[in-house]
Amino acid sequence: LKRKHQSPHGNPPLKRKRKPSINTFKKCATEADIREKGSSSQKSLLKKQLTDNRNESQKSKSFIKTSSLFRNNPDIPEIHRKAVQQVQENVFTTDSFSQLDLHPHLISTINTVLKISSMTSVQKQTIPVLLQGKDALVRSQTGSGKTLAYGIPLVQSLQGMESKIQRSDGPYALILVPTRELALQSFDTMQKLLKPFAWIVPGVLMGGEKRKSEKARLRKGINILISTPGRLVDHIKSTECIHFRRTQWLIIDEADRILDLGFEKEVAVILNALNAERETRQNVLLSATLTEGVTRLADISLNDPISISIADEIQKVLKPASQTDRQASSSSNCMEQENFAVPEKLKQYVMMVPSKLRLVTLAAFILEKCKFEKHHKMIIFFSSCEQVEFHYELLLKVLSGGLESEQPEHSSVSSAHLQFLRLHGNMEQEERTEVFQEFLKYKTGILLCTDVAARGLDLPQVTWIVQYNAPASPAEYIHRIGRTARIGCHGNSLLVLAPSEAEYVSLLASHKINVSEIKMEKVLSSLMKDDRFKLHRPGSKKSCGTDPQEVRERATVLQTKFENYVHSSEGTVRWAKKALQSFLCAYTTYPRNLKHIFHIKSLHLGHVAKSFGMRDAPQNLTALPTAGSKKKTKPRPKRSDLLKKTHSKHRLAEILRSEYSSGMDTGVSKVKRKKKQRKPGNQQIP
Repeated sequence: LKRKHQSPHGNPPLKRKRKPSINTFKKCATEADIREKGSSSQKSLLKKQLTDNRNESQKSKSFIKTSSLFRNNPDIPEIHRKAVQQVQENVFTTDSFSQLDLHPHLISTINTVLKISSMTSVQKQTIPVLLQGKDALVRSQTGSGKTLAYGIPLVQSLQGMESKIQRSDGPYALILVPTRELALQSFDTMQKLLKPFAWIVPGVLMGGEKRKSEKARLRKGINILISTPGRLVDHIKSTECIHFRRTQWLIIDEADRILDLGFEKEVAVILNALNAERETRQNVLLSATLTEGVTRLADISLNDPISISIADEIQKVLKPASQTDRQASSSSNCMEQENFAVPEKLKQYVMMVPSKLRLVTLAAFILEKCKFEKHHKMIIFFSSCEQVEFHYELLLKVLSGGLESEQPEHSSVSSAHLQFLRLHGNMEQEERTEVFQEFLKYKTGILLCTDVAARGLDLPQVTWIVQYNAPASPAEYIHRIGRTARIGCHGNSLLVLAPSEAEYVSLLASHKINVSEIKMEKVLSSLMKDDRFKLHRPGSKKSCGTDPQEVRERATVLQTKFENYVHSSEGTVRWAKKALQSFLCAYTTYPRNLKHIFHIKSLHLGHVAKSFGMRDAPQNLTALPTAGSKKKTKPRPKRSDLLKKTHSKHRLAEILRSEYSSGMDTGVSKVKRKKKQRKPGNQQIP
């Protein structure tokens, strides 16, 4: 028998009895003995439980070094939305280009080089108007062929001029585009159209390229000049040989995006330079959305234009702008009620994911579509450059088997199906161009990017658009999903929302945008196909079907892999913190009318940190350098107070000159800058 312990009442331990019989035990047993025995047995039971728990935790620790992903998450709300009738445009018509009065060589180039036989709706309505020499304001969905809608009449007009164009004549046409990638794409299209007319020379000017080589090209002569607004203004101010004496065409493509990026001043400088040398010319303004800024720009730049709106279901005939003035003003005042046209073959989905599970759910979705189904090409949109860089490295290392735990043979097999690329505004121009061209060639791959790739880019065979961070407006949503289902092809889009952001679905529905729900559990179940995330237990049975418990275990193993990589060095932890801070910074820039959906206070910092591979919420976030994705944000020294000043009007005015908003209302930031200059000793200029 075990030695008796001293009772809690301080009684001395009883003497050991030699083999007592049951009768004698019954006789000698007292109430104190019974109490003593009861307390000692309870203690031994507690000790046993503690040791068992310790052993179990030690066993589990060797496999899972992370807290449970599936505890303390907010409930996922039911999505209640009205079924709305989406506005859809008929992309193709039955009319061919041969029906137009075009040069035979131009028609054959369109048919053989571009491999296009029939016109799209926007081309059918726009080309005849531009061939008549009239100004036009063209509004049509993304991916509807707007580049050819102005490119074909431009080439037809220039090749048919009485005196043959000489290279040394300088620009006859100026095409303004918002981004460098779109400039390259437009240049490529113009080169193809000009194949039969070699004497007409196209050229491109854009930031990131060497000014010296651009100046040399301008001296030799460029007849069709494609440029981003900032670089063109730079040359107007510093390059003597640039002139617009013979410029007969001004085309502003993706006009709303040019204004969103804060280029209104630059466009005004360009218009003044054009007007100073030649007042009469043909002007074309193209946009997928009609914003107040675009309407204002149309008033400045267009002369008695024809308004072409393909999505207009009631009147699909050409209307003089004078008849639509009232409609335009009312639409600019009631911008929130604007309805957007979406491609007919585009399927739109939404997925509600708690903050803690965002990273593993994104990884599971990538694996399902690009590894197991194999034939998909995907673009994932983030709200900042730091997030793109961080997720690119993280997903490349963990999902492509780059970690030391993977076998080299296995990693090469898996990475063969997962080709990751990144594209954002902080990259060098040479690298951006290289990535853009590489993604064009890929049959399957994943491009992680900011909104720099959201406008105008024609990336073929993209089957999935994933919006990991929700866009700041329904118009931006339309532009992002416009990278897929282009020119009549099939495509899909997925919007990832937190439970607190569920009302965004109703906002989309109010603009006639229909989204269907995908359940997070269904996406996570694809982890059952990848045994790298199997929890190896002694004597465990082979997995069968999609057991919810095992799906959760595999998700936890995957999260552990992410966390182990992030915490493998101080550098990666610092990187994760920087990416997290840039996400929070971008979250504060949602416009005021969306603050009830996207508010910084609705985020759980610890849960959000989990989605960046961190085990706990970081303490010293505000001491870190913040998001560099907003190059135009001026006062960097005050970024440290970002989270404290989310309600400050002045602070928001500065942040709003970013990719997420119009960049039009700069009055407040100007006032602030003047005040800053008056302050003595404030010499810190970014």
